[in-house]
Amino acid sequence: MSQVINATNTSKVIYTAKTHTTGGRDGQSSSSDGRLDIKLTTPGAHGNGTNPEQLFAAGWSACFIGAIGIAAAQSKVKLPADLAVDTEIDLNAGDTGYFLRARLNVSLPGLDPQVARNLVDTAHQTCPYSKATRGNIDVTINLV
Repeated sequence: MSQVINATNTSKVIYTAKTHTTGGRDGQSSSSDGRLDIKLTTPGAHGNGTNPEQLFAAGWSACFIGAIGIAAAQSKVKLPADLAVDTEIDLNAGDTGYFLRARLNVSLPGLDPQVARNLVDTAHQTCPYSKATRGNIDVTINLV
């Protein structure tokens, strides 16, 4: 049984990522197009493999840079070539179970700090990952 949440009739699907995962945190995941084929491990495990938190951090960083690019184009701001986002995802255990916290450390060298802050704030309002996490996890965005 499928359930669609918060869908609108005016939306247009741009892309659908499809993966197949077995074994959970100690398993394997691959994409339907064959471009992704990775071994999964629990955080801190020895050997090869990655974990869901690293994958989430990588995806959010890439998406956030794209959102900064859109904000810069709309504001007619030239972005530095060495723009970077270092994302940290904390997996926490608390009284009510596991939860995530995030920090996006954004480097926009050479930009006026107020211009950089405006771009980052706009990106955080438009990035799909930021929208998906809003109100669900603690997020801190730092300009570094």
